[in-house]
Amino acid sequence: MTQPTFFVEEDKIISSLFDEGLDSLHLYKPGSSPMYSERLLTLLADDICSKITVHDNFYLKEEYNLRGIHISDVSTPAPRGYKGHISRTCTNLDHLKEAKKNSDYVFLKYIFDSQTEPEKKASFTEAELKEASRRGLIDRHVYALGGMNLSTIRKAKDMGFGGVVISGDLWNRFNIHQELDYQELIDHFKKLRKAVG
Repeated sequence: MTQPTFFVEEDKIISSLFDEGLDSLHLYKPGSSPMYSERLLTLLADDICSKITVHDNFYLKEEYNLRGIHISDVSTPAPRGYKGHISRTCTNLDHLKEAKKNSDYVFLKYIFDSQTEPEKKASFTEAELKEASRRGLIDRHVYALGGMNLSTIRKAKDMGFGGVVISGDLWNRFNIHQELDYQELIDHFKKLRKAVG
């Protein structure tokens, strides 16, 4: 998932991440003008755009041939007439089954303590997540979001999640205001990718 703010080297970093094997990217820029998202998307190759899911300004999906749209809750309906890839965020195990019915995949949020927002703590115990996996609620269509890093990725994988959402652990390795060299971020992504397997 992208940083919530735009920055100068972002298109180069995103392209490099895809070169290193990134499967998909969620364009998450809450409260920003769509003009900035458009500018970023015009700097990316078409094959990269086809792997991007947008969190708002859903018209960008068609305009830039993006992968799909992401709805930030389980109950908001897709835009009228929309046919295409949909993902959602869910924060409650009781709502997960329903969320999976009307989405291609679901982010289950607050799996571990957030690395970027210290006040956001894990919402589930490991026992609750293992039980949800045993019951088939957590499967390949559910991605772990919140506190993902090298050690928690392995735990999420063992719990049966179909994927993980990386944000803070990656972006915290690059100071958007002071750095131009993003090699440390790319090197860390390679380690994360290896951990995901």
